[in-house]
Amino acid sequence: MKLFDRTGPTKWLLVLLLVFLGLGSVVYNQYLINRILEQEKASVQLWAKALEFNALPIHQESSRLLLNVIAELESQEDIADSLIWKLVEVEGMRSMQNFVTDEFILDNRGNFKLPAVLVDDNDRPLEYILLDEKGGAVLEYSFRNVRSANIETDEKRLNYINKLKNMNPPIPIIVGEGEDALRQFVYYGESTVVQVLRYVPAIQILVILLLFFIGYTSLLSITRMEQSNLWVGMAKEAAHQLGTPISSLLGWLHLFRDDLPKHLEQHTVLNEIEKDVYRLKGVAERFGKIGSKPELQLLEFASVLDEAIKYMERRLPKISEGVHIETDLRANGLIKLNPELLQWAIENLMKNAMDALQTAHNSKKLGITVRSYMGNNRLFIEVEDTGIGMDATTKKNIFRPGYSTKKRGWGLGLNLAKRIIDEYHGGELIVAKSEVGVGTTMQIRLNMY
Repeated sequence: MKLFDRTGPTKWLLVLLLVFLGLGSVVYNQYLINRILEQEKASVQLWAKALEFNALPIHQESSRLLLNVIAELESQEDIADSLIWKLVEVEGMRSMQNFVTDEFILDNRGNFKLPAVLVDDNDRPLEYILLDEKGGAVLEYSFRNVRSANIETDEKRLNYINKLKNMNPPIPIIVGEGEDALRQFVYYGESTVVQVLRYVPAIQILVILLLFFIGYTSLLSITRMEQSNLWVGMAKEAAHQLGTPISSLLGWLHLFRDDLPKHLEQHTVLNEIEKDVYRLKGVAERFGKIGSKPELQLLEFASVLDEAIKYMERRLPKISEGVHIETDLRANGLIKLNPELLQWAIENLMKNAMDALQTAHNSKKLGITVRSYMGNNRLFIEVEDTGIGMDATTKKNIFRPGYSTKKRGWGLGLNLAKRIIDEYHGGELIVAKSEVGVGTTMQIRLNMY
């Protein structure tokens, strides 16, 4: 019987939504990257065409004449150097290469958007000898938008060229005409925007996973709270409904005992009935304590454990014929506990062990072993049976409220036992071991004081 099924449609809808959001983010982000890469490639191709166009003979002749004019002006002492360099700047701006670079390649701050390099047919960067304002020669390489630290040595320049070469296919440039034409290439990389966008899907997926985790854990928390409130309400209502008939039964027992002669054997039967009625009253009181914080007392746990075992032994012939209970109680000491609730938890474990023995179809000796021992300042109580055992699925869900392998089971006993041990006594109730066809061992762990 499964009152609550966590593998319902809601969880799978959340998983599908997460998958669709993740895939949609990756696909759309890749679409944006491809569009930006196409625009960047077009810009680099335009820059390459400007380089190629600027290398035509007519522009080479213009550059030669410009250098002659600069040399003539520098020979005139009455012309200021600043005026000469202004003339060079104005004439240089007329170059198609500079125009294309300024209008299409540079950003608003005057920076080249893409890392690029112009190389010869041997993949060596072109070298330029420029003049600074003092007239000194300065060697420059044909790198654009590349940090100087990345190209300060020949080895670094070669490595960076190979890096750009692997990022995008080269753009060829033909410099000159006829037999004197030279073949050069432009290698370029990716802008900072593209590099950042490549990490966006991972960030988005992480955010989606985080939101999914928060939502799912919140849903589980709400579900557990609703289940807890439901069990508490059912327990308190059961205690309330059982209270009146139990009190009435006790009253009728006393009247019946008073009417019988004292020497009759029926008094023995009445004593056992009275014990069971008081036991039923104790169960009702335990139900009434569910949901409220129980009072823990520092008691000898051995007596509490012994009483629970003896109670189940007296009921054993009625529950499971041919089943025997063995004990190996080696632990003794004081522990903070609520005797009624702890006995209830142990009885639940023993009752489930008996149920497992009843459904076992084998010829081996059926039995239950209850043992207690101490270690690492902790008390261990184990209830072992030689029943049918549990498979992986049952072992995983055995403590879930509403989960039961029995057709008419409510799935409350082990869940309430775990609540008593874990929440009320600060201990731990676990399935120590279980094997199908061999048996199961349930273990209670409690801290000593």
